[in-house]
Amino acid sequence: MKMSTLGTIGAALMVLCAAGRASAQATKPAAKEAKTSQAALRKEAKVAEADARKTALAVVPSGKVQSHELERENGKLIYSYDIKVAGKSGIEEVNVDAMTGEVVAHEHEDAKAEAKEKKAEAKKKP
Repeated sequence: MKMSTLGTIGAALMVLCAAGRASAQATKPAAKEAKTSQAALRKEAKVAEADARKTALAVVPSGKVQSHELERENGKLIYSYDIKVAGKSGIEEVNVDAMTGEVVAHEHEDAKAEAKEKKAEAKKKP
């Protein structure tokens, strides 16, 4: 093979390798961005998660928090709690404003509605 052909092949391999590295790195920032955005949201919140949890459990006193998240919903920063009550089907979802500490929503979700919500959230995440 001529040197120019080897040079062309070498350049093509370098481009492919760089593209592969860029693709691999593209997935890392998404995970890092999620952590960073959660950290940024926590810094922005004026109400501590522990205080918001107490508020949510006051609404559903016999329940136990199964999961929670800090998120921006409809422009508001909220803590969202999924609370399970023993002997009751479904989940109580309680949203607490992360700026004021007030309960902004409370609804009962049956298993079907909860599964639908989880499916929708999975589609949102990269």
